[in-house]
Amino acid sequence: MHSRPWKTISTVLVAALCLIDVPAARAQTQGGGVAGTVTGPSGATVANATVVVKNLATSQVVTTTTNSAGAYSVPNLPAGEYEVSVSAEDLEAKAVKVTVAAAGAQALDVVLVARPLPAPSLSDLGFSPQQLTGSPEEQARLDHRTHMLKIHQRLGLFTTAPLAATVVAGLFAGGRQESRTGRNVHAALGAVTAGMYLTSASFAIFAPKVKGAKSSGPTRVHKMLAWVHGTGMVLTPLLGAMAYHQLSQGQRVHGIASYHGAVGVVTLSAYAAAIMSVSIKF
Repeated sequence: MHSRPWKTISTVLVAALCLIDVPAARAQTQGGGVAGTVTGPSGATVANATVVVKNLATSQVVTTTTNSAGAYSVPNLPAGEYEVSVSAEDLEAKAVKVTVAAAGAQALDVVLVARPLPAPSLSDLGFSPQQLTGSPEEQARLDHRTHMLKIHQRLGLFTTAPLAATVVAGLFAGGRQESRTGRNVHAALGAVTAGMYLTSASFAIFAPKVKGAKSSGPTRVHKMLAWVHGTGMVLTPLLGAMAYHQLSQGQRVHGIASYHGAVGVVTLSAYAAAIMSVSIKF
């Protein structure tokens, strides 16, 4: 008969205990947080900066903004590792990693620096769209010129060996007592050198010209030396033929033919210097 009042009292007590436990349980789930102030390059606080807090374990994101005093606060975060990204207008964005404890707010002040100015584009420097767009014909011409100059360079290097051998052979073929065979070897080496030289030079001479291309310092030196060894490659065979004829007649080499050896040495020196001028940066 008295069981109903006791049931009512028990129900009220259980409800009261549940109400008492709710704040405690809520306090346990609140966890820690992150709070701080965002300042700019001059030290002034930055208002309305965007603050993004990302949980690195769960990828959950919480976004907030700084108030008028540059302060922000993100409470109720589970303990763990977070990445705090801060961005503001005209300032460089910044990301900082922070560890949030189980209770209390982790202080994190962030200083933003000025965003670097973008580099001027070619259009900003006054170039028109037509100038910025290369035509296929010009690109093909440039590629063809590059290909021919590479062949010129390789043949030029290969020509160095017979050219040096020709000059050395000429040192032992200048006397009347020297055998006819020695002079023939010297002449044959000279013919091979001249052929390789002319072939190499033709790739440079007939390479397509590119409008607006300017020669740099090394290239200018290379071209100047080309006039020297180019002239030498013309004079050396002529003087050599004259000297060969005089020796074949049993005469001593005389007249301008006597400069055959000297011209050959100068030609070899200028040729070697021309190769070095485009091989060494200066």
